Amino acid sequence: MNIYRQVWEEKVNTPRRNVEQANNTHGKVISFLTNGDAAELSAPGTEGGGGRGSRLRRGDAALKPVSAGRKSLLLVVGAAAALFLSGCSPNYLVLNPAGPVGREEMHLIVLSTVLVLAVVIPVFVLLAFIVWRYRDRPGNPAAYRPEWSESRILEIVWWGIPIVIVGVLGFYTAKTTFALTEPPESSTQPLTIQVTSLNWKWLFQYPGQGVATVNYCEIPVGVPVQFELTADSPMNSFWVPQLGGQEYAMPGMAMRLWLQADKPGTYYGHGANFTGEGFAHMGFNVVAVSQKDFDQWVSKAKSTGQALTEAGYQQLKKPGVMGTATYSSYPPGLFHDTVWNNGGRYDPKMAGMGGTDGRAGMMPKGAASMPGTGAPK
Repeated sequence: MNIYRQVWEEKVNTPRRNVEQANNTHGKVISFLTNGDAAELSAPGTEGGGGRGSRLRRGDAALKPVSAGRKSLLLVVGAAAALFLSGCSPNYLVLNPAGPVGREEMHLIVLSTVLVLAVVIPVFVLLAFIVWRYRDRPGNPAAYRPEWSESRILEIVWWGIPIVIVGVLGFYTAKTTFALTEPPESSTQPLTIQVTSLNWKWLFQYPGQGVATVNYCEIPVGVPVQFELTADSPMNSFWVPQLGGQEYAMPGMAMRLWLQADKPGTYYGHGANFTGEGFAHMGFNVVAVSQKDFDQWVSKAKSTGQALTEAGYQQLKKPGVMGTATYSSYPPGLFHDTVWNNGGRYDPKMAGMGGTDGRAGMMPKGAASMPGTGAPK
């Protein structure tokens, strides 16, 4: 029985000893990293003569502890280098604009960052200086003034600088925001694309061309594009990072967003509002081509694509994901009917903006007789 008991105790105590040994080794490593004491890393059962610690102490250059200041400096330099190198990556789409709207927004981001750093960097530098200058140490030459309570000059500085920065930032933010609500300067006629957010796909309608697409759209290079946005599902946010910022697509509303591509390419877009299970599949591409190629694409879509019917649209509305699709036509006034059916109101400003379907700014059939709508008679 003693043999069985001995075996049992060995099984129980061996893991415990392993844990204790590991904890002891971990503590020695931490002590070495913080204090630079290589003797702490000596192998168990030795006194520095045959363990790892003795090997670490051999040689002309003895290991020395790294000071806290050097550790902080290395950390800051490493973080700055990582940030600088990561900023060179083309994967940061917002910082790689391909149109006038995207460039203006990038300039605003850069300006905001510079102004913020103008506050943050001096604050951290002063914080480090004060901690070092007034630290508790023998013979510290720093003046001890317990009666000091205020300084008007300092008060003006640390209140005045933030006020000026916030004022400058607010002015340029407001100026840029309102400027981007207008179409980019161009000698060409703007293109209108009506966008409907569905679960979980995007429907693009071209009222001037009479075609429609799903999960992609084509635009001509150098032409201002007015995206009219709505949703026939939970609200979403339409975003093409390289061309410009976000705009909400909301049920019952027709929002507007001006974008323009200055060079050919395929620009990735995505819904920026979580809309449920298939949200991750709400990506789309904006393909910018020459005006000639755009006209050829429209002609091909009209001749080879299938028509989008009312029944087909009801199928698109059903929750689900799909690839790209091209339609040669779609029901007239589909976009504005979608806005109205989700509680939208008559908007005189939209009159004449609907292209060839002639329905923009007009009420759907029977709307005038609906109680409480405020629809014009």
